[in-house]
Formats: sequence, C-alpha cells, structure tokens
Amino acid sequence: MAIAAKAPWKSYRTFVDVGAAQGDLAVQIALANPHLTGTGFDLAECGPIFEEYVAANKVSDRVRFQPGNFFKEPIPSADVITMGHILHDWNLEEKKMLVKKAYDALPPGGILVVYDAIIDDDRSKNAFGLMMSLNMLIETEGGFDYTGAECIGWMKETGFSKVYVEPLTGPDSMVVGLKA
Repeated sequence: MAIAAKAPWKSYRTFVDVGAAQGDLAVQIALANPHLTGTGFDLAECGPIFEEYVAANKVSDRVRFQPGNFFKEPIPSADVITMGHILHDWNLEEKKMLVKKAYDALPPGGILVVYDAIIDDDRSKNAFGLMMSLNMLIETEGGFDYTGAECIGWMKETGFSKVYVEPLTGPDSMVVGLKA
C-alpha cells in the first residue's frame, strides 16, 4: 500500500510488476490509482492465483497476467516497472542484468521502482535488512540484500537519472530511478 501511495504514479498510465507472484502489489497499485492499467509478469504457474486475486479485488478490467521468465525473456514494456523482493535473490551480475532489462523495457521518462529490505548506507540501523542479507546468502547461490547507495549505483551505471531512496513501512524502502 505504501508503494501504491508514495511512488509518483500521476504522470504514468501503465505498469508491470516483475515477479508479481499472487498479484498483491499490482492490485494495490490499481486500487489506489484508478487511471493505471497494469501487468503482473511471472512464471506461468503463478497465473491462476494471480488472476483469482485480481478478480476478487475487482480490478480484472485493468490488471492482467503475462507469463514469462525474466531471465529468459524481455520484461514487458510499461511506463513504470516494479521489482519487489526480487533483486535480493540474485548475485551482483544478475542484479545488474535485471536492472538493465528494466531500463530497456521503459520508455524515456519511465521509472523503475525497486523495493526490498534496503540496508541503510552505514549498515547500522536496518537490522532486519542485514539479517535478510544473511538469510539470502544461506538460501540462495549468491543472493544478498543491499544498501540504497549500492542500488542507486547500479541504476546510474545502467543510465537511470534522478535516482532516490524512499522509506516505506517497516524495514522496506524503495529505490526509484528515472530513465532520461
């Protein structure tokens, strides 16, 4: 709900939630922003659960599911691309590749919104983010949580401008980058 309220949605018409799972973010964005249409992009197995959740929240007319694998296929184009609790699963090379795929899918003026348990830059306040990073190192081959400054660096390296970190609720924050 915080992303649906805090991201700069007014200037945009379409969004794609990458790794949409059951569709909660896509539904919350659509409920809070009736001018938007969106797509949940995830593995085909998520489709029936996503579509059921979208229908239960009465936004099927504006939110649809598109099956796909973000490692093997391009990310669908939209004005805004969101990636929530996605980047922390992967190693540095894969994180950067996913940021680049999002950049390529956005039109000029579009934005990427990444959210995770972003670790504060001095690594002293977000204990949950630090613990999640340890958890990712144990559960995945190379995954780790990251600081806002690190994510800003990856986005700027890819070509995003006007990149900033915005706290959400609890340990999560979002990093927003504008494609110039």
